[in-house]
Amino acid sequence: MKNNFEILESSAKSPARTGRLLTGHGEVLTPVFSPVGSQATVKTLTPEEIKDAGAGMILSNTYHLYLQPGIEIVKAMGGLHRFMGWDRPILTDSGGFQVFSLSPLVKITDEGVTFRSHIDGSKHFITPEDTVHFQQDLGSDVMMVLDEVPPHDAPPGKIAKAVERTGLWAKRCLEAKTSTNQQLFAIIQGGIDPEMRQRSASQLAEFDFDGFAIGGLSLGESKEETSLAVETIVPLIPEGKPRYLMGVGSPEDLVEGVSRGIDIFDSVLPTRVARNGGLYTNKGRINIKNNLFKNHGGPIEESCPCYTCQTFSAAYLAHLFRSNEILGLRLATIHNISFTQRLMARIIQALAQDSFDEFKREFLAGYQPADEKARQEQKSKWLKNKLK
Repeated sequence: MKNNFEILESSAKSPARTGRLLTGHGEVLTPVFSPVGSQATVKTLTPEEIKDAGAGMILSNTYHLYLQPGIEIVKAMGGLHRFMGWDRPILTDSGGFQVFSLSPLVKITDEGVTFRSHIDGSKHFITPEDTVHFQQDLGSDVMMVLDEVPPHDAPPGKIAKAVERTGLWAKRCLEAKTSTNQQLFAIIQGGIDPEMRQRSASQLAEFDFDGFAIGGLSLGESKEETSLAVETIVPLIPEGKPRYLMGVGSPEDLVEGVSRGIDIFDSVLPTRVARNGGLYTNKGRINIKNNLFKNHGGPIEESCPCYTCQTFSAAYLAHLFRSNEILGLRLATIHNISFTQRLMARIIQALAQDSFDEFKREFLAGYQPADEKARQEQKSKWLKNKLK
């Protein structure tokens, strides 16, 4: 699919911009945050609840769907959109990160990847071409190439090899693509090494991909290292192509990412922290399990129009979490997705009014991010336990 992306507004003071991504299931206004539904579901919510929260595009994962229920079953059910009851755009990750992070045994060659299922231990071998064929059968609107994801602190030789192999695999994915109504994005790797990132971006920019993603970040590196990597890469991505920062989803990082020219984001963070009682507000993230909310008769946030805040008190939500009631997880997830989608809408409005820099300054001044040390510890724990 060509001419799939149109830039609408650009900031005069930063690389920030708004755009329109055209897909077979409708258009997506960017910058956009895509909630993650790895296994054909955004955890705890129905498709209608996701829509009501404002989401225009979601992400699913080829690795998980390949293992269960199986690509052939989803295809037989009419494709991923019909299977999960979602009629808006879907982006599918190739599953490269999940192969490397979840599988108990992984063997990588230039030909492909051999791994064992984290579900039943069964052995599998997939090639870059396979991942494209799988995603074509799923019928997603945006497909991702298979990439090798090195740890952020991997030695230089390992990172260089991953960059080389990612480029090789990306070209093979492009050659394997036969669908004319699906888009294929390349993934730029390179760890936190600026030279490797530049090499990867420059190699991939030589090919006519529909978009370019920045992968291998939000894996334990500092926020400063993430920002530097993005600043290094964005100028090397062809101007008219969408830019996708994978795995980034905290509110302050979304604002910073947009200011550096990113168009598309995804992350499990808003839904994962919601299920643990973490709720976003304009002043920062709160923990609904804290004692101060036991008797709080107002909503989580007075200005929030989401179903949760318009219907229930913070005290009720605190009660649900203390009682281990499933409804608490659902209501918290609705709130966080709604908050994130409204944040993106506010960013788009600010860019349209040429006031994004003022918006960024005011938002970051009032928003208290999670403690950096605690954030790193939580991320390390999550990666160690291989949570999805």
